[in-house]
Amino acid sequence: MPNSHRALILGSTSRYRHELLSRLRVPFQVVAPHVDETPLPDEAPQALACRLALAKAKAVSALHPQAVVIGSDQVADLAGEPLGKPGTHERAVAQLQRMRGQTVVFQTAVAVVCEASGFEQCALAQVKVEFRDLSDAEIESYLLAEQPYDCAGSAKSEGLGISLLEAIHNDDPTALIGLPLIRTTRMLRAAGLPL
Repeated sequence: MPNSHRALILGSTSRYRHELLSRLRVPFQVVAPHVDETPLPDEAPQALACRLALAKAKAVSALHPQAVVIGSDQVADLAGEPLGKPGTHERAVAQLQRMRGQTVVFQTAVAVVCEASGFEQCALAQVKVEFRDLSDAEIESYLLAEQPYDCAGSAKSEGLGISLLEAIHNDDPTALIGLPLIRTTRMLRAAGLPL
């Protein structure tokens, strides 16, 4: 089957990735990838993001071998230490306190896999984010307003979280939200999907 006729699947339940992929105006399905996201011992944030993006795409591709599958993962990298999704208010406070006045590199990996055609590519987008020297009151106020507990690094740049930042440096403005669309569209075209 030519790849241009294959179904497209987003191997992610992230509402942020769903919204970003919807911008391309191509039909796609969503399938949850069941992947253990625990970092390996001494695994660098960049390696973790790439490994998990590929693992998610492959896990879904194994169930839907005829489809073209997108997997993605994002890890906040604070001086080589991976920071994941906080999950709770207390952990989000601790993350933001550690990141205040610091530059954090958000490592966002995307993988495109089609088991039937043997296609497999992975790319990494790095976004350097400079956080302001935030007060505890600013952190508390922000978290209560936006509750970004499902975001790596505890801040949503597309929302009120932008007020926490001094600067953002990157080559793909969608990477920080969770799916680098420039790299994604490049890989989808390489996989034979018309956009």
